[in-house]
Amino acid sequence: MSNKVAVGLSGGVDSSVVAYLLKKAGYEVYGVTMDIWNKGDVDASTSNCLGARDKEDAIKVANALGIPYKIVDVKDKFKENVMDYFADAYKNGQTPNPCTLCNRMVKWEALFEGAKYFGADFVATGHYANIRKLPNGRYTIVNSQSATKDQTYALCNLTQEQLKRTLLPLGSYEKDEVRKIAIDAGIEIAKKPDSMEICFIPDGDYAGYLEKEYGIVAKRGKFVDVDGKVLGEHRGIVHYTVGQRKGLGMAFGKPMFVKEIRPESDEVVLSDNDGLFSTRVLAEKINFMAETREEIENVHKEYMAKIRYNHKGGKCRLSFEGENIVVEFLEPQRASAPGQTLVVYNEAGEVVCGGQIIRS
Repeated sequence: MSNKVAVGLSGGVDSSVVAYLLKKAGYEVYGVTMDIWNKGDVDASTSNCLGARDKEDAIKVANALGIPYKIVDVKDKFKENVMDYFADAYKNGQTPNPCTLCNRMVKWEALFEGAKYFGADFVATGHYANIRKLPNGRYTIVNSQSATKDQTYALCNLTQEQLKRTLLPLGSYEKDEVRKIAIDAGIEIAKKPDSMEICFIPDGDYAGYLEKEYGIVAKRGKFVDVDGKVLGEHRGIVHYTVGQRKGLGMAFGKPMFVKEIRPESDEVVLSDNDGLFSTRVLAEKINFMAETREEIENVHKEYMAKIRYNHKGGKCRLSFEGENIVVEFLEPQRASAPGQTLVVYNEAGEVVCGGQIIRS
């Protein structure tokens, strides 16, 4: 293989430092940026991910580092695999995680398209994680012991072929170290803040976005308790997610939380905090990483699983129902939400598999 690598330049500090470090290490570096916005989409100029300013910053970095640069058009892929998926999920009462799907279906596809254009064998990004090849021949994602900004969760859907050809140079760095490298290297955007929120809904108004872009109008329905007793009226299921307490719009005499969303009846089920805990989670669309299904079924050991990005994780055992995976937590976990991403880790902190939660 050659030493050519296509770096995903997002216009942010992390990807810029990756390009700098790889070039310094002797790689032949090329810059690749996704073009994800169609004219008329959410205001791309104000988006916090690959908006107009980000593209300008990416070009500046490429020019400053003296590396060839290409923009790859993935507008249709982004709309189909991320935006449309997000809208369908919310319409069906789920809580989607579009970033985990975007990485596999859009971002890495764009990177490999750019790599093909430049004749590069590898791609690289600014994610804080490491890639490890295991004795069984498989590749997996693992977080560095020194990195507090764990991004293994967001990469759980990457395929074996994608992992095989990916470099993650920031896996052993902390964010403040990366900013210092950027400052010392004279990278103009060294102090640029990190991206937050969902890129195509920069104002965080999910219901407004769904109505404006997809014609999904929030339909009023009933708040009910776990026994079916009507507690009041809600503004529409797209305004709620499992585990939510604030923003319910009415008082119940005690703290109440969203336990379940029923799109078929437009009901939002409420319970007290204790009612949010469960030990069983079922997930579909499983992407196996460190271990295959056969290896999981043969070992009968304990794993650790996360049911959302900021979940600390819980010890569990795994089994299967058809093509779906069943996670039995040793202790109850709070607010498992259909649509969210499930990520399973082994004792070495390696990603075993990832999937999409169906129900608890």
